[in-house]
Amino acid sequence: MTIDHQVSPWFTKSMASPAHERVIQRICARVAPAGTSVNVSDLPLGGVQIWIDGDPGTWSLYQRMARELRLAGWHAEAGIDRLMVLGWSADCLSYRVLVLDAALAGRLADYDLTAFMAVTVATRLLQEGLPAERVVPEVEARLREELRWPGRLADLAGLERTATLEPLRHRLAQIAGLEARVRDRCAEHLSLAGRVATTVTGGKPPPRIGFPHLATGLSERLVAASVPNQPATLPPVLLSPSDAGALT
Repeated sequence: MTIDHQVSPWFTKSMASPAHERVIQRICARVAPAGTSVNVSDLPLGGVQIWIDGDPGTWSLYQRMARELRLAGWHAEAGIDRLMVLGWSADCLSYRVLVLDAALAGRLADYDLTAFMAVTVATRLLQEGLPAERVVPEVEARLREELRWPGRLADLAGLERTATLEPLRHRLAQIAGLEARVRDRCAEHLSLAGRVATTVTGGKPPPRIGFPHLATGLSERLVAASVPNQPATLPPVLLSPSDAGALT
């Protein structure tokens, strides 16, 4: 990837802040195998370098790290023995906008898939003998991993994103708004998965939070069909026009 002509050089005025280094290290550590030590330090002329000790197969790992850092909006270059992060890239920030929009219109709009996954995983865990009180946390953890965005957004905690160029500042503000929507949508999915898993284990789910996108008619029928001694059909659920539209 060639460096974009609109790269905000936060590194040219001063070395990368500790917050930037921590966020970059978290992103790289999430991509790396468990137990891998990820080293981060300033570059002499600005920016950050990342390297891993003692692993001859790190080139492909650096490529995966670079992809995640570019998804966060940074210009990243992967070499044979290290990875360099050189600032915000207009191309990468624009791509992040597209990916966030796609997530909201795609996987994060499919609540029935979340309900089906929660039923399937919770039922399998019970059959494997996992105690009922551990099923719900495990279902939620697996859903977080499947959605991927909860982890990606958690990596950015504490990061103040600024730019010297006006177009990049506007793009960063747009991204912040989309990330807030993605974060809320992920919370909706996790809440739904927790309710479904609780019902599958025979517990009483907490009162449903009034999420605007959640239409639970099909989800409740899935749960009822999966739980022994439960009728397979439920009384009709009255949906608002917006909820009804979510089922089409």
